[in-house]
Amino acid sequence: MGQSEEHAALLYAVADGDRVAFELLYRHYAPWLTARLRYRCADAALVDDIVQEVFVSVWRGASRYRQQDGADVAGWLWRICARRLADATRRHSSRQRLQALLVRFRGHDDGSPSAEDSVLGGLAHGDLGAAIERLPTDLRAVLAATVLDGMTSKEASVALSIPEGTVKSRASRARRRLREELA
Repeated sequence: MGQSEEHAALLYAVADGDRVAFELLYRHYAPWLTARLRYRCADAALVDDIVQEVFVSVWRGASRYRQQDGADVAGWLWRICARRLADATRRHSSRQRLQALLVRFRGHDDGSPSAEDSVLGGLAHGDLGAAIERLPTDLRAVLAATVLDGMTSKEASVALSIPEGTVKSRASRARRRLREELA
């Protein structure tokens, strides 16, 4: 029996409530899942939470695993992990948009700079920082969302409430202007 079959057997045992099998799966896969997630997410606490959520899901839903579907245990676990990361990213993005809307709606902007403005301001002592500061606000916002926050064009379009094509064209204009200024 190969490792894949052994792990599938452990999952079937977990489905029957076997805590020892669950512990063996956790010890084998948790470090691997954590390492893979850290390549996609810099927030170590979020990564740890996701890995824990995945194993809670495994404990509750191991009976949904079907080896005959062609999925090995590692692949099955990774798909669960990737979905949890996407869900967490969407929740975080939604929360930020809601907070921004509430600040605008209530008018409670305390005047303190946003995290993006603070980072951009911290670059002010170099040529790049000065060039970024000279960008128009709309180009700087797109640059902050796509570069500093690591958002895709689609995610940035939602966060900035502008069309995806506008995000792409503004990002292109921002890069072009930065290249011209730094040349």
